[in-house]
Amino acid sequence: MNYHNITKEDMLNGEGLRVVLWVSGCNHCCKNCQNPITWDKNGGLPFDKAAEDELFEALDKSFIDGITFSGGDPLFPENRSEVFRLIRKCKDKFPEKTIWLYTGYKWEEIKDLDGINLIDVIAEGEFIEALKDNNLHWVGSSNQRVLKVKDTLNSGIVTLFE
Repeated sequence: MNYHNITKEDMLNGEGLRVVLWVSGCNHCCKNCQNPITWDKNGGLPFDKAAEDELFEALDKSFIDGITFSGGDPLFPENRSEVFRLIRKCKDKFPEKTIWLYTGYKWEEIKDLDGINLIDVIAEGEFIEALKDNNLHWVGSSNQRVLKVKDTLNSGIVTLFE
C-alpha cells in the first residue's frame, strides 16, 4: 500500500483531534474530488515500517482522540488487508481512541468485510458534484452518509452519526 501523508493534528476529518492517514488508490474517481492526486495506487510513498512508526507515534499522545483513514479510498481492494491490519493494531494499542474511515463504497457493499466492526464511524458513498452541499458536516454531498458502525451492525438499521 502507498500513502500520501500522515496528518498529525487534524480537526476536519472526524470528531475531535485526530491523526489522518491518507492512502493511495481509488477506483471511484468522483468528478471534482477534493483529493484526486490520491487516486493512483502507485502514487505517494510506500507505507513502510518508518511510516507505520510515525503513525503510531502520532497516535500515542493523550490529546489525540483517534485516527481517520482517508485517501484515495482506504477500502480500495488493494488497500484492504493493510488498512484492516492497521485498524486491528490501533484497537489493540489504543482501545480508547476512535477509528473513522472515509470510503466511496456504500455501506451495503462493505458491511460484511472482516474487521468492519472495529471501525467506529464510516463516512460512505461517492462524492456527487450535483448533490454537493457545503452545509453538511463530515461529507461533501447529500447522498453520502456518516454511520455509527456498531449501532448499525447491532440493530441492522443504518444509524447516522450526528
